[in-house]
Amino acid sequence: MPEISRFLGIIISMYFDEHNPPHFHVKYNEHTAVMEIKTLNVLAGYLPAKVRGLVEEWAELHKQELLDMWETKDFHKIQPLV
Repeated sequence: MPEISRFLGIIISMYFDEHNPPHFHVKYNEHTAVMEIKTLNVLAGYLPAKVRGLVEEWAELHKQELLDMWETKDFHKIQPLV
């Protein structure tokens, strides 16, 4: 599972052969979640509210890049939230 970004203790990754809808995985300490790219809804798992807000802010900034990565499977690092 390629790590595509890491910031403030949050790790964002995507799997190569995943099912739809387009989504990414988030890990923060003992918490894990799967978030849909288009809606930024949590599909599975749980994140504390502050962490979820940071991830949503980051994903909103990079939504098209995330969707492109999902389609092409051309994974690369994405700028962290600063």
